Amino acid sequence: MNIIVCLKQVPGTTEVKIDPNTNTLVRQGVKGIINPLDTYALEEGVRLKERFGGEVTVISMGPPQAAEMLREAISLGADKAVLLSDSAFAGADTLATALTLAAAIKKLGACDMVICGRQTIDGDTGQVGPELAEMLEVAFVAYVSKVEEVANGLMRVRRMIEEGHEVIEASLPALITVVKEINVPRLPSLRGIAKSKGAVIPVWTARDLGIDPNAVGLAGSATRVVKVFTPQRVSKGEVLSGDLAAQVDTVVSKLKSAGLI
Repeated sequence: MNIIVCLKQVPGTTEVKIDPNTNTLVRQGVKGIINPLDTYALEEGVRLKERFGGEVTVISMGPPQAAEMLREAISLGADKAVLLSDSAFAGADTLATALTLAAAIKKLGACDMVICGRQTIDGDTGQVGPELAEMLEVAFVAYVSKVEEVANGLMRVRRMIEEGHEVIEASLPALITVVKEINVPRLPSLRGIAKSKGAVIPVWTARDLGIDPNAVGLAGSATRVVKVFTPQRVSKGEVLSGDLAAQVDTVVSKLKSAGLI
């Protein structure tokens, strides 16, 4: 099996800053980590390789420092890595991100499965996976908690739903987004660490992918963050006096005037 796992580098802190001009995260000087849910996607890709053979390629769109994250992915069992890095990619929303990832996956050639984490902890939208599947024109299953079987050009997976689980069979190639219940990510091995240090990670730009710079990044985004702010919480209390019946009448009157009853 040829498996592609999409990773994202996210800030390794909750004390993030927002650029007031672009309303995007300031990543300079902030330690980046693999998006936690993407570690489960990577682990599942490696487990599928161990079960069925093949190789795992990890890709990520991000700044040059994301290469270290990809080296970590190689230490965890990935075979190859590609970094998509270009100033034209900066400020991308989920649609522009999916477009860039789709172009990279097509450039890599035929694959059997693309695996993504359910969502990222910074954007928290869960939109890139389904958008990417649509652009690749492949089957898509979300909230996958177990890959039961892969054979004869088909996969059978279990996905979480509110009432329990569904078992779905779909044709390959396919894209799945996984939940943390699917596995327990491993720690890097000494062999993996040694391999990651010597790995050559190619960097692809918009030109390498053959895509118009105006179609990706902030320029190609269908949505934009207009304003980022912390809402002010305003609350006040009032102490009622008088007998109990009068207090009840006052409360009812106030609720009615507020349109709550």
